[in-house]
Amino acid sequence: MSEFETVPTNSFTWTFRDRSLSYEDKTLVMGILNVTPDSFSDGGFFYTPEQALVQAMELEKEGADILDIGAESTRPGSTPITADEELTRLIPALKIIAEKVKLPISIDTYKSKTAAEALKFGASIINDVWGLQYDPNMAKVAKEYNAGVVIMANYTDKAIFERKSSIINDCLSFFEKSRRIAKEAGIPDSNILYDPGIGFGTDTKESLALIRAIPFFQAKGYPILIGASRKRFIGETLGGVPAERRDAATASVSLFCAKNKAAAVRVHNVWETASALTMYTALKGENRG
Repeated sequence: MSEFETVPTNSFTWTFRDRSLSYEDKTLVMGILNVTPDSFSDGGFFYTPEQALVQAMELEKEGADILDIGAESTRPGSTPITADEELTRLIPALKIIAEKVKLPISIDTYKSKTAAEALKFGASIINDVWGLQYDPNMAKVAKEYNAGVVIMANYTDKAIFERKSSIINDCLSFFEKSRRIAKEAGIPDSNILYDPGIGFGTDTKESLALIRAIPFFQAKGYPILIGASRKRFIGETLGGVPAERRDAATASVSLFCAKNKAAAVRVHNVWETASALTMYTALKGENRG
């Protein structure tokens, strides 16, 4: 048996803290809320706590299953910020959102200090763009709080992960390394979803290949979350359309993910994706939700 021949999961349930979300009969929708001034698509739109709350409530109304809040842009070329600055942006918004919104809240961060504070103020999930490999304390924090974890593959820093093969094999290698870290920390497999890292060091051809490989990854035991919303590979595939015109194509990606039984999709425009998924399941003779 090779290192990639892992036992497939059969639970189809993402569990964390006091929550349990099933992805057996539907693909979960994670709505993006950026409390940042510089995110590539919506930077500055929801920067104040009041703006963030309004948007969070709107995403819940539109059909999100999870709310993913980010306080630091991770777009290519963005300037890193300290955990203290990240928390200054994040915590005021998180406090009021956690009081008003019933959805489980994910925090998009790769810093354990940020994650730990967010988990104290109502978050339930850590969405780590470095898959527990950047901050050596992140897995410990996830275990301590019984948090859900999104392990994302990231190919942008050779000092952390060096590519050696095809994008599919490299992604599997990244997942396997992160899974070992999670197991050593005592994080249950049922707490984890895996994101192949669309756009984080991948070109358009590789991004498309990673999405096509959803069944392959899941057969290896890695329930998949796809974060493709408005990303560059969509714009390039469509001949150069800007980010604000990529929502329909993002919904198409989400439908492909649902057809291939991905666990979740992460999107900016929740209504367009959620309504497309509702129609898809209705046409199959099933009920979404």
